[in-house]
Amino acid sequence: MRIGELAQRAGTTTRTLRYYETRGLLPARRAGNGYRTYDEGDLRLVQQIRTLQDFGFELEETRPFVECLRSGHPAGDSCPASLAVYRAKLGELDALIGQLQSVRAQVGAQLAKAEADFAQGPEPRCAFGGHT
Repeated sequence: MRIGELAQRAGTTTRTLRYYETRGLLPARRAGNGYRTYDEGDLRLVQQIRTLQDFGFELEETRPFVECLRSGHPAGDSCPASLAVYRAKLGELDALIGQLQSVRAQVGAQLAKAEADFAQGPEPRCAFGGHT
């Protein structure tokens, strides 16, 4: 298939596919007429990359998955390097979740304090929200 068909089937753009090619993630095979040519395996590569990016993986983090597929594995996450990337990403996500839980607790405490202060005092004169 040509680049336009691959882009359409993968739900991306030809520009993105060319970028993957320059990064070494997508093979650069050319037909006799100079057009790029791709096969179903290339479609699987692009789908793997896009799925991982949808999950928040950086483009370079997809490389082990692509290499796993290229080496003949039916799934890009069935190689040790891919599993290591999954583990690292889970660690990053756990750290972010911890940070968000901390921020949430702080915002909740500030809200509770503000509500308590509001309940004890006279109604403030605010220009926001139509109150004067």
